Amino acid sequence: MTVKNKWMSTVASIWIQCTSGSLYTFSFYSSSLKASQGYDQSTLDTVSVFKDFGANSGVLSGLLYTAVASPSSSVTFRGRKGGPWIVLLIGAIQCFVGYFLMWLSVTGTIYRPPVPVMCVFMLLAAHGVTFLNTANVVTGVINFHNHSGTIVGIMKGFLGLSGAILLQVYQTVFNAGPTSYILMLSLLPFLNTLLFMCSVRPYETNEVDEKRNLNGLSLFSIIVAAYLFIIIILKQAVTLSLAAHIVIFSVLVILLASPLYVAVKPQSTQNFEETDTDRLLINASSNHDFLEEHNKNLLQAICTVDFWCLFFTTVTGMGTGLATVNNLAQVGESLGYTSFETSTLVSLWSIWNFVGRFGAGYVSDHFLYKKKLARPVFIAITLALMSVGHCVIASGLPGALYMGSVLVGVFYGSQWSLMPTIASEVFGVLHFGTIFNTITIAGPIGSYVVSVRVVGYIYDREAAQGGIDTDYCTGTHCFRLSFLIMAFSTFLGFMVAMGLFLRTRRFYEQIVLRRDEGCS
Repeated sequence: MTVKNKWMSTVASIWIQCTSGSLYTFSFYSSSLKASQGYDQSTLDTVSVFKDFGANSGVLSGLLYTAVASPSSSVTFRGRKGGPWIVLLIGAIQCFVGYFLMWLSVTGTIYRPPVPVMCVFMLLAAHGVTFLNTANVVTGVINFHNHSGTIVGIMKGFLGLSGAILLQVYQTVFNAGPTSYILMLSLLPFLNTLLFMCSVRPYETNEVDEKRNLNGLSLFSIIVAAYLFIIIILKQAVTLSLAAHIVIFSVLVILLASPLYVAVKPQSTQNFEETDTDRLLINASSNHDFLEEHNKNLLQAICTVDFWCLFFTTVTGMGTGLATVNNLAQVGESLGYTSFETSTLVSLWSIWNFVGRFGAGYVSDHFLYKKKLARPVFIAITLALMSVGHCVIASGLPGALYMGSVLVGVFYGSQWSLMPTIASEVFGVLHFGTIFNTITIAGPIGSYVVSVRVVGYIYDREAAQGGIDTDYCTGTHCFRLSFLIMAFSTFLGFMVAMGLFLRTRRFYEQIVLRRDEGCS
């Protein structure tokens, strides 16, 4: 860690992101939480909704980053200039406290807390993740402002993979039940963040081969995703010995360490490019009118139809996606899947989430710049395919949960790439952080409505009609109606997204493309 450049900062951020996706593994330990606390499905879904609200309330972390970690900040701490490490430290502490108190509750070390208190524990743990994610993503954008889409895709991609990585660590090192997994979630992200947080720093330098090196990091992320996919399927097919688990985990560690090559290589070349100031001033002048006209603050954005179209599509897309991953274990349990099979589904969800996050931006960029196809059409396409995925799960056919979770996982991940990009294009970049975080709140709102008022209510009703054990429901009827309702809601989102596409088609042709061509 003695190497100090933007590439080392990026690698450190990647490693922190690799343990920051605990929220995507809620289904793995939710059964232990439900049994130990005596929750019914509606109560469990209420706790999960607080997880979603915490994970999607990143305004405070953004404000803190601006105050203590931006290059223009003058804040010092014990004589040391502030930086992203302050944001990372606060996030790591929140994660530790939230999960550790949850573990104490599940093990009975402390008296069983009331449901609102458990919701606070979950909210605290999830809210800490937003600090980790904000520090890594914003620092990456500052370091690579000319390739912000690529660096955001890398950071979001590794966050999506982190759920599978955490489960691989647990299954190799611990593997003592879901309760001990909660303890691991309190310790591993905390210690990992402490180890690398001081290397995450903004650097205001440009290099000639930035894009090539970023493509190298993208390739590493794809290799890691492919390797995780192979070992997840392998573990599903055969029973592996402890030695095999150790070898597989060692290879994963080597792959995760491989981005160090990119961090060390630029240190020896130092090929910094000179800035053509006159060209930048000409481009800035020619595009000033366009930027001024289309940059909106939060209040101005809220007063537009486009804002509420994006908000509604986020409610239906991210809301039903969150509800699906939160209830994945219970759906598998009702359909007769083993606990190992459901943990496999949770691990694979991280892979599909990565594919959606990493791929949607690239595909939509290609069609936008090559075919001049407005980006909102891809939100419409992904919501339509999510609707198909919900219908597949609702069928309850053999293997349908695997196929449905692939469709829902990929196109849920796509929303995380498409929505922020569209928001920055339609409303401008001056107030992008505020507008983006406001739209993101739509995700947990949709998750609450779907998880608690639809999935949880219908599940408990079906369980009560099933006989003596009213806490569990078995059969396709337990979740069928819920997923059909989710399919209908995402179809409504598809229709709204098509309306947004028609509204912004001329804008993308006449404003965004001209602005980007002028800046290129």
